[in-house]
Amino acid sequence: MANPMHLGLQDAMSPLMEELLYFHDHTLMIIFLISMFVLYTISVLLLTSLYHTNATDVQEMEMIWTILPALILITIALPSLRTLYLMDETTNPCLTIKVIGHQWYWTYEYTDFSQLEFDSYMLPTQDLPQGHFRLLEVDHRMIVPTSSNTRTLITAEDVLHSWAVPSLGIKMDAVPGRLNQTSLTSPNPGVFYGQCSEICGANHSFMPIVVEAVPMQHFQSWLKTNS
Repeated sequence: MANPMHLGLQDAMSPLMEELLYFHDHTLMIIFLISMFVLYTISVLLLTSLYHTNATDVQEMEMIWTILPALILITIALPSLRTLYLMDETTNPCLTIKVIGHQWYWTYEYTDFSQLEFDSYMLPTQDLPQGHFRLLEVDHRMIVPTSSNTRTLITAEDVLHSWAVPSLGIKMDAVPGRLNQTSLTSPNPGVFYGQCSEICGANHSFMPIVVEAVPMQHFQSWLKTNS
């Protein structure tokens, strides 16, 4: 959950988000080293009037500044491709949930169970329970079991939406007439907040997303209550 003074990414609450944070830190360190090297080189050129007459025409130097950037790009591309494939991987899901975006609310369909479907609206400020977050709490949360691979099918009924939960590392467009797929896994119980991340009309800012991960026995009890 982000706070007003939060400058970095949210804490990872899924294996996928951990991979994204690792890739972010890995790439940021490379960018930092390159920036420091370029700054040092510019400073030396500006403050030093002495240089070797052959330094501007050396075959070895040209090979270095050609090969070194290629190696840097490879060190960035390999973990990037690995993370990209992990984001698209959906193997043996134990649960499938269809998410449908509307103006301006979400519908969740648990396709593995008959007639388990509900709409999720933002709670108005006057109905907000004590201690809950304004503009982020909903009347019906999406409930998923912990330590289980959940497949999420995302689409929209009217205009473009985007189903995004930052702490789980998920951001998937909801496109009318198209079914996008992603997966989520949370090893620990918790409540994770997100919002629609695609401008979808006047009330775009008022269609939050709340995913609650609960232990399997609690999830089964919830199923019995709502089925």
